[in-house]
Amino acid sequence: MTSLELLTPGAAARRRTLQRRARLLALASVVYNVVEAVVAVAAGLVAGSVALVGFGLDSVVEVSSGLIVLWQFSHRLPEERERQALRMMAIAFFALATLVSVESVRALVSGREAETSLVGIGIAVASLVIMPVLSWAQRRTGRALGSNAVVADGTQTLLCTYLSAVLLVGLLLNATLGWSWADPLAGLVIAGIALREGILAWQGKGCCASSGGGCGCSGGTCSC
Repeated sequence: MTSLELLTPGAAARRRTLQRRARLLALASVVYNVVEAVVAVAAGLVAGSVALVGFGLDSVVEVSSGLIVLWQFSHRLPEERERQALRMMAIAFFALATLVSVESVRALVSGREAETSLVGIGIAVASLVIMPVLSWAQRRTGRALGSNAVVADGTQTLLCTYLSAVLLVGLLLNATLGWSWADPLAGLVIAGIALREGILAWQGKGCCASSGGGCGCSGGTCSC
């Protein structure tokens, strides 16, 4: 007998609703971040901005995160794919941290200066508006489902909000004061945050770290 069959009819119906919502939120995240990644990477390459390219690569990681959730919830019993989903998300975080760290250090050592990017500033502002709402919905759904993977996907979205703020500060400092070092420094901050989130995802602590009190973790799954 499956875990879903053990639930009352009302509880089973609510769980199916939450699973459907998790899939829709993951799909929305994938669509938005595909657009964000293309715009950010293109603008970053044009401006020579490590932070902007790093932000775009983070959007690629967010796309993979959303696809992982869609893969997980395409299964009849998504909780059976929970640990695998978390490990795949962790690997994506580590890849992002490595790529951005290397490029940021290279930019700092070479003294390469990034040009002003109005497109980059615009995409950072848009993300600051959109991402917090999407992240809140994802993490709330994940906690209701008891799914670390869904919460981790929401945390990745929240990370995008933080990165948007860091990116915006770096781009504005470069544009207004000519502080070229602010751009790769912002990239290093992005890499550090991504590394931390990767470690949490690998350890299966997404739900526990994000929910405050009242939740526990066991076997990569959280119970709230």
